[in-house]
Amino acid sequence: MGKYSSDTHRINANINTIFGKLSNPTLYKEAIENNLDRLPEEARKNLDKLQFNENSIVLQSPMGEVTLGVDNNKTVEPTRVVYAALNSPVKFSLEIELSAIDENTTEEMATINLDMPFFVEKMVSGQLKDGAKKFGELLKMLPY
Repeated sequence: MGKYSSDTHRINANINTIFGKLSNPTLYKEAIENNLDRLPEEARKNLDKLQFNENSIVLQSPMGEVTLGVDNNKTVEPTRVVYAALNSPVKFSLEIELSAIDENTTEEMATINLDMPFFVEKMVSGQLKDGAKKFGELLKMLPY
C-alpha cells in the first residue's frame, strides 16, 4: 500500500474545533466558497470536479466518479479524521491527523493511503505526493 503525506502544518485553532469542521463534509464547501481568493489557481480550476454532500465528498477523477465518506471505524475524535473510498476501482483513504500543541494551536498532516498494483503506483506516485502536499496546505488555509 502506498502512503503519501503532506508536510506538517500549524493551525491557530483548537483541536476540537478543527476536528468538528473537518469531519463534516458540508463545511468544506462553505469554507472553500468563502475563501476562493486564498486558494491556489490550480485548486480553483478543479473545484467543479468536487461535490460535497451531508456524509460524503464526490470527486470526478480520470477513473470516474469517486465517493469518499467518513470512516467512523477509523476516525478518532479529536485526533484523526478518515475518509474512505466508497466506490472506487482502487482501495484508498484520506487521513487527517491532528495533534494539539496547546489550547489554541493544532498541528495537522494529511495522508493518502492507496492500494494499487506496483506498476500503476509508480506511474502516479508523483501526482499523489503532490496531491497530499496540496491538500495539507489547503487544510491550514481553511477558516476555523
